[in-house]
Amino acid sequence: MNRENWVNTDIAAARAWLDDPAGQWKTGLDAAEKLANLLEAGQLIAMREPPTRTIALLRQGPENRAVLRELLSRYIELLKPFERPGAFATSGVRSDPPPPGRTPHVVYPLPRRPGSRTPVDTSTIRGANYCYAEFGGHAGMWNNYSPAITERDLNYAQKLGINQIRCFITYQAYTNNPEQFRQNLLHLVRAADERGIGVMPVVGYSREMMQPGYPGAEEWARFLVDTLSKEPGLAFWDVFNEPDYPPDQPERTAARLAFAKHMAAVFRRLDGQTPVTIGFAYEHVMEQYADDVDVLVFHDYQQTREAVRSNIEKARQTSIRVRKQVINDEMGCICRANPYDMTIQEHMDAGMGFYLWELMIVWNGERGWGDVHGIFYPDGTIRDPSIPMALMGIFRNRGPDVVLERPNREGRVTRTIAEARQWLANPNGNWQDGLDLAETAANLLESAQLVPLHNLPTREVELLRRRTEDRPALRSFLEKSIQAMEPYL
Repeated sequence: MNRENWVNTDIAAARAWLDDPAGQWKTGLDAAEKLANLLEAGQLIAMREPPTRTIALLRQGPENRAVLRELLSRYIELLKPFERPGAFATSGVRSDPPPPGRTPHVVYPLPRRPGSRTPVDTSTIRGANYCYAEFGGHAGMWNNYSPAITERDLNYAQKLGINQIRCFITYQAYTNNPEQFRQNLLHLVRAADERGIGVMPVVGYSREMMQPGYPGAEEWARFLVDTLSKEPGLAFWDVFNEPDYPPDQPERTAARLAFAKHMAAVFRRLDGQTPVTIGFAYEHVMEQYADDVDVLVFHDYQQTREAVRSNIEKARQTSIRVRKQVINDEMGCICRANPYDMTIQEHMDAGMGFYLWELMIVWNGERGWGDVHGIFYPDGTIRDPSIPMALMGIFRNRGPDVVLERPNREGRVTRTIAEARQWLANPNGNWQDGLDLAETAANLLESAQLVPLHNLPTREVELLRRRTEDRPALRSFLEKSIQAMEPYL
């Protein structure tokens, strides 16, 4: 949850506002929204009354500092278990004021092969970054390439209506076995194309290629172009990912930006029918290199809706100025207070095409981004249902007119609590009866959104069912469930 120290950073900002009696109202609201987004993205809070809805309603009403102070204090307490004092995050994003109004979406022409998966209008992109869940990252995927895993994962993407994937290409896998790597690339792009999905390869390089003169870089590009440029499934070339990161190392980023600019020119010369881009970490850097690409790309992991909208609008204004289409090809991160459903909704509302990070929950036990990113586990189950719902354009009601769940309307909460207490009072209570009571309680808690779903109560019960009898664990679960249900008697 605090993988990149945003919990520390956002708690510190909230505490600073609480310590300042004259703190600006909007600053306090923004601090609260960031904490609320961390809590919701990490499924650390009950969603019967979502904290982001509470903040949205506060924004619409008159100042109420007492309520805001109470909310901030509560959110800080919920996040404190994840805090690591002394470490702070750096966003690198400029704090410019949001531009006024909304610029209309305009479809500018792109280089495009007839019949390819390059969209005429990039606002239609519903994409995801992609590598296997099983091997800890992109290198692991290409070193262990499996047509069966690829097709399994692309079937998941197809179910969600994902129409583009962005996949990082490693040079090391090429050097291991060039011909096998060629076949693997072709399989990925063709399997995606069969499912109506375009592919944006993100080109990786060796360290030697970035030395003066860029030795071997053009030959590598030529291999990729020769392999894929006539494939209908090839949609874009992303010639370098985030050359402008990290923001606090200007000498390093200057060299990377120069290399990215050079490689964009190489790919445009070698393949004039596939749009070429650079995956910039920051919108303001994207603006500076607009002449070097065919389609503009930025990444956005902003922590409030206003900040997301501001970046979209600035990108749209750049698009109009340089007469090129624009997309966001990285967004959605639990630990950056950038919940998937929030950022998807903002991009859909603005008509901005996007790629989520990422399709799979990537974790091999030691490596990967699966602890803060991802939609699917390898078996097709998911961690957070709000993500696929958002991809279908279905979002939670965060307005004033909601109907709150009443889990005890038919007395089920009363009955379950009474039966659970009766079981707890009997040292020899039937094990199966206790498990059934625990499952009933878990279903009430989950269906009425009365508890955080970071660790599903029904999952806890299912794991208890699979183990030998563990009465202390079952007693603890029932006692915890009773406590959560009692306010709704």
